Amino acid sequence: MANTIHVDVVSAEESIFSGQALFVALPGEAGELGVYPRHTPLITRIKPGSVRIEMADGSEEFVFVAGGILEIQPDRVTVLSDTAVRGKDLDDEKANEAKAAAEEALKNAKSEIDLARAQSELAIMAAQIAALRKFREKR
Repeated sequence: MANTIHVDVVSAEESIFSGQALFVALPGEAGELGVYPRHTPLITRIKPGSVRIEMADGSEEFVFVAGGILEIQPDRVTVLSDTAVRGKDLDDEKANEAKAAAEEALKNAKSEIDLARAQSELAIMAAQIAALRKFREKR
């Protein structure tokens, strides 16, 4: 279809989403990115947050990514992330537990590396909780 773009969202473990879409929105490093068919080619890093895929039938698919790389070609969008979770698979309880653990690690950080690791994990968990809320609102 000329008015759609092929989207692949892939984690280190599996392909999370593959299909045709009208539009894709995701968290770029410098701000929110919106991608329509025939977009100019681009490769960039993405921040932790939600990828919103607008399907041809009007429905939406949400995927949380913990950062990664985005490649855009005029007919294809590829999102590569170490961690990606479908919106419907996000778990409130697990996310809040992981956030609490990251906050505790931040308090107990003994070195710059521990501090940086804890800050990164806390940012990812905060983004995951925000993505979960966004997903719940849309349902």
